[in-house]
Amino acid sequence: ILKNTDILKKNGIEAEFIGRTYGPLLNELALAGEIDVVLTADQPAIVLFSKKKGWRSVGRLMYNRTLTYVPPASKVKSVADLKGKKIGIPIGAAAERVTLDALRRSNLNPKKDVKIVNLGIREQGPLVTKGGVSAQKWGPFDALSGFDPVPAIFQSKGLVKVLDVGKVVSMVLMNEKMIQKKPQLAKKMMQSVFDAYDYYRKNKKKANQWFLQEAGLKNADQKACDIAAEIEPNLFVKKRSEMSLQFTKEDMEVVKGAALFLKPKIGSVDVLKFVDNEYVKDLK
Repeated sequence: ILKNTDILKKNGIEAEFIGRTYGPLLNELALAGEIDVVLTADQPAIVLFSKKKGWRSVGRLMYNRTLTYVPPASKVKSVADLKGKKIGIPIGAAAERVTLDALRRSNLNPKKDVKIVNLGIREQGPLVTKGGVSAQKWGPFDALSGFDPVPAIFQSKGLVKVLDVGKVVSMVLMNEKMIQKKPQLAKKMMQSVFDAYDYYRKNKKKANQWFLQEAGLKNADQKACDIAAEIEPNLFVKKRSEMSLQFTKEDMEVVKGAALFLKPKIGSVDVLKFVDNEYVKDLK
């Protein structure tokens, strides 16, 4: 929406968009000083915070879904039924964190009660598509874990049965040096995101089409976009004044959980030092 409308211009911002497929690739650009704003998920954001190079959140971007799912004809009906089963998970991604949490909530020990195998999100498509709507397993896998938009595409085609949906809190990052240099830029950026949500909730089909053209995803359609967007409350409010880009208490628990998940790899990160609502309190 920001690329295809004049929202940024109306808020006094001129921007060049640089796209990357994964958070770590964006982090490389951020650390090299090649980008001024990062739109990213919670885990890559926390990794960037850990580098202590001045990057911080200036507001919430969106909620993203991560899911655990089984074939349509599987006898597995709940996460608890996964005991003794093999699960394909993109190790290191938020999907791993959310699925492990779901297993623990169902009183399963991820290290003992299930077999977890690393399976990248791009490797899932051929397995799921080949299995079709009558599949009971996907090759050696009883279940898979992944993050949108891929699971949303599977859902839109009736190719999966969802057992659990978790939340990723994506955010907008800027560097303290930039914020100090241009004090109003952070608020203008978040006002632009706010305005983009207002546009999206009124023009879902058009915005979805822009996304589909930009992403170039195979088999993705309007239905898949709508399924992926179900988790974002700003799209379902009755009026603009009900929208919010503030982090809620629940959001902060999700972010702290992400930091805890990453602790063995990057050490402790006090996310409260990097994430707050200072720049999104007065959006309207």
